[in-house]
Amino acid sequence: MSGLDLAERYFERHGRPMLHQRFSAYAGRVAAGLIGDGSDCLGFDDEYSRDHDWGPGFCLWLTAADYQAIGDQLAAEYRRLPARFEGFRRDTSDWGEGRVGVFEIGAFYRSFIGRPSAPTTSLEWLRIPEKNLAACTAGRIFDDPLGEFSDIQGRLRGFYPDDVRLAKIAARCMSAGQSGQYNFLRSVRRGEPFAAQYAATKFCADAMSLVYLLNHRYAPYYKWLRRGLAGQPRLGDFMVAMVEALVVADTPTAKHGVVEAICQAIIGELRAEGLSAASSTFLVDHGPAVHAGITCPTLRQINVWAG
Repeated sequence: MSGLDLAERYFERHGRPMLHQRFSAYAGRVAAGLIGDGSDCLGFDDEYSRDHDWGPGFCLWLTAADYQAIGDQLAAEYRRLPARFEGFRRDTSDWGEGRVGVFEIGAFYRSFIGRPSAPTTSLEWLRIPEKNLAACTAGRIFDDPLGEFSDIQGRLRGFYPDDVRLAKIAARCMSAGQSGQYNFLRSVRRGEPFAAQYAATKFCADAMSLVYLLNHRYAPYYKWLRRGLAGQPRLGDFMVAMVEALVVADTPTAKHGVVEAICQAIIGELRAEGLSAASSTFLVDHGPAVHAGITCPTLRQINVWAG
């Protein structure tokens, strides 16, 4: 039983009848689903996920006017729904409050992206943590009669404006190339095992983030970075295998070989998309080339490392 399927069944069995019986005048105005943080929203939940913040529960989203009119009453009725459903009970952790329940639409999105609706400028997009965008575009909408909640999510799912994507790709080229191709072996030669391990780990995170950007996908919470790449058309399965190879490689030379293979594959994708014509095999050298393709004057003035 996946968390999303359980949540939808729970809504259909208990949530929808409650809306029609207790709030009939508003039942055709309330959106329902399960969106947000958690492995269940990403579809990655398993038996280990069930010890906290997993189980029967769903979100109800209301317009500002409707929330003011019935928000408190609806929340009280939600809390009266059965705690156990199909053999499962939701165990909420000290930090897991607020993942399910009744929300005003704008406040829900503000909690993830700092604003009540989709960004309208490049800088607004650039300031939002990518994992937050991944969270509020994951999950499933069960019902949305008005379409207001879905409209905002749809604009977010449309991904970054082109210039913002280029700025982020350029910055990842810089950081991944520096940590993997440059600092990893230097740290090994200096006898700095912690710095070498950190460089390899940072390289993995930045390279995977770059592949998400190539696929027009938001990178999720770090725990799911590798898993979320599986099946992605551009280097997805390749990166899953390469990251595993980097983790199990038992010598610095072997690790460096994997790093180089990843970098050359990414450079090949940059060239194939026409984002970089640089001839260098050093990923850092492709950052400025990608950055040069930005047309927004504001973003062009931002340092290539800062995307």
